[in-house]
Amino acid sequence: MVPRRRFSRRFAAIAAAAALFFLYHVFSLQSTLSSSAGADLDHVGEPAPICPPLPGIDDVLVVMKTGVTESRDKVPIHFKTTLRCIPHYVIYSDFEEEIEGVKIHDVLRNMNPEVKEHVPDFDIYNRIVKQGRKGLEQHDFADEANSAIGKPNNPGWKLDKWKFLPMAQEALKYKKDAKWYVFMEADTYVSWPTLLAWLAKFDPSKPHYLGTETQIADVIFAHGGSGFMLSNPALQDASDHYTARRSELDKYVDQHWAGDCVLGKVLADAGINLHFTWPILQNSNIGELDEFTNELYRVPWCYISVAFHHLNPLEVEDLWKFEQKRWHDKNKRILLHSDVFREYIYPEMASLPTRLSWDNLSDEEQPYAETFEDCRQICESLKTCMQYAWRGGVCFTGSRPRLGNPSSSGDATSGFITSRIRELMDNKGMCRAPEFGNIN
Repeated sequence: MVPRRRFSRRFAAIAAAAALFFLYHVFSLQSTLSSSAGADLDHVGEPAPICPPLPGIDDVLVVMKTGVTESRDKVPIHFKTTLRCIPHYVIYSDFEEEIEGVKIHDVLRNMNPEVKEHVPDFDIYNRIVKQGRKGLEQHDFADEANSAIGKPNNPGWKLDKWKFLPMAQEALKYKKDAKWYVFMEADTYVSWPTLLAWLAKFDPSKPHYLGTETQIADVIFAHGGSGFMLSNPALQDASDHYTARRSELDKYVDQHWAGDCVLGKVLADAGINLHFTWPILQNSNIGELDEFTNELYRVPWCYISVAFHHLNPLEVEDLWKFEQKRWHDKNKRILLHSDVFREYIYPEMASLPTRLSWDNLSDEEQPYAETFEDCRQICESLKTCMQYAWRGGVCFTGSRPRLGNPSSSGDATSGFITSRIRELMDNKGMCRAPEFGNIN
């Protein structure tokens, strides 16, 4: 019996050692996989962030544009969301600094010194070059509502137009071998798997300029905030034109008010016309989306949904988590506008059908309502009414559902008839295949 007991003890010791060895390698492997994906478990009980397959991402340089007055507020959220799985990205601003260990480049540093010295737009720039952030003044942070000519009284906004042409040159220097250059702003969200599936349909060896069509005077260009994409040959042509016509173009920028329009003109002069992309790239935030509109040349429902604009950091993070859950739970990678409405917008409406201090952007005035309850009853009596809002003591109804946003003045209350919205959504049905628009 003694030899048998010794064998059992020896076996138990060996088994324990083997178990520890196995567990060590399992945890080491998990740690390696988590690290390689740029992921960690931020909250106990939540699935660790994952990087979905991103075929073609090594051939892409992501270029984010920001400014000194917004960068510390808007950029950091992207390090754990939109930029987390991106191997090649660069951030350009009007001020060189580090944010959370990431270098932010001064995209204006190589501009003509005479322009920077004599053009009033560079007042804020010259102050921060000399004094750093201490040179910022209170009025530099004053926000201003967007107008037909932008924000002419906002110093950072006036300086921003000067970044586009230098940004094109600097991005090309940063990664000369990229096939695609994806330009975004710090209040933009991009669905990377959807974008890459879209870009894969174009030949990057040819000059391509993709963006949401916008027009000022006779120039048609890609709206900067919605995000825009340039193939390597297109960016090379833009850079060459800027180099050859630098003095002329600096004067043109000085007289203009929109840098994305200036870049569009340079590309058009080079023979590269914009490829229209609406509704793929949106200049709207989630609350403003009208997924059922038929007033434009495309109905968004089955089109891919690549980018949203005018988002605060919490909204960027929320969209990131939304896509994470789709990838984690259902392995869904391509995002359609119908998905955004069905899985993101409608659940928000249904969770709180009546909302205080909320404006759902209903736009059909109903003059006979005297109270919010009257407004609700009028909407219910109209067969096509999906939502209503009591705004400034006036009733408005809407026949197409939009989520809306918090009321800036706090004097709006909104309501949704969710049963009708659900019926509208179900009648639209599921999409047989994603629509990518015309591919040239």
